[in-house]
Amino acid sequence: MADVFKESTVLKESTVLKDSYLVGLIGSGIGPSLSPALHEREADRQGLRYVYRLIDIDVLGVAPEAVGDLLRAARDLGFDGLNITHPCKQLVIGHLDGLAPQAEALGAVNTVVFEADGSAIGHNTDVTGFAASFARGLPDAPMERVVQLGAGGAGAAVAHATLTLGAGRVTVVDALPERAAALADSLNRHFGAGRAAGATPDLLPGLLAGADGVVHATPTGMAAHPGLPFPASLLHSGLWVAEVVYRPLETQLLRTARALGCPTLDGGGMAVFQAADAFRLFTGREPDSARMLADIAELAGAVVVPK
Repeated sequence: MADVFKESTVLKESTVLKDSYLVGLIGSGIGPSLSPALHEREADRQGLRYVYRLIDIDVLGVAPEAVGDLLRAARDLGFDGLNITHPCKQLVIGHLDGLAPQAEALGAVNTVVFEADGSAIGHNTDVTGFAASFARGLPDAPMERVVQLGAGGAGAAVAHATLTLGAGRVTVVDALPERAAALADSLNRHFGAGRAAGATPDLLPGLLAGADGVVHATPTGMAAHPGLPFPASLLHSGLWVAEVVYRPLETQLLRTARALGCPTLDGGGMAVFQAADAFRLFTGREPDSARMLADIAELAGAVVVPK
């Protein structure tokens, strides 16, 4: 399990510490994001001048394919780095000068660091973020058979983290069969044959009946996409349930699962730990994740309860 944390916790010897930073987030519909507040609060506590800007492609009226132009503009304007979210995590790769090993393995980038020589290097802190959150919140959860909903950029990171944490087999369920199959093939190449499989939503009843846990990695449950990702009747007390959505912290899925006695993990921990890892990459300084967990509990209007 230690390997999944290694990439983001080892600082480069060449990191140059300074006291002023300009960073941002590129994505669609990112107005509600808590990333600016998480980063800026931690920076304030460390005595840094730190500005975090939202670069919303919807507000700008540009297509996701414009991410390359936005990346170049940010570099020209003196940004130190960028976070990247849906739908640009894969599209940004073609505009980078290099990839950290985890980002290369995933084919998805959520953090770009502008190096001193001007090069743009892609990282993925979603992997380490979910791994750290899961290890903290569900440390003793059985993981022989895991079902995951969602095969997008976040889904790829979460599936990698789940297998790295010791899952025996992950079945990825997606409404787009080709996307689930592609992610499963990638996981099998990385972790070994038979560690992953793709499936369609109509197979969920049988899959969840025999699973140890389910990871939810789709937008369902967010304020703009309320509801359950699958019928509540498919939940049972023998399942643990891990959520990626963090606004709200208590999604309808988690609320329903808790009522049935399922061990649960909200998306707040992943949001905090991926932000902490990005902060470390941007600044070369060690963030205080405990303080950031308290921040997200306050910012999201709910309490993150230690498991």
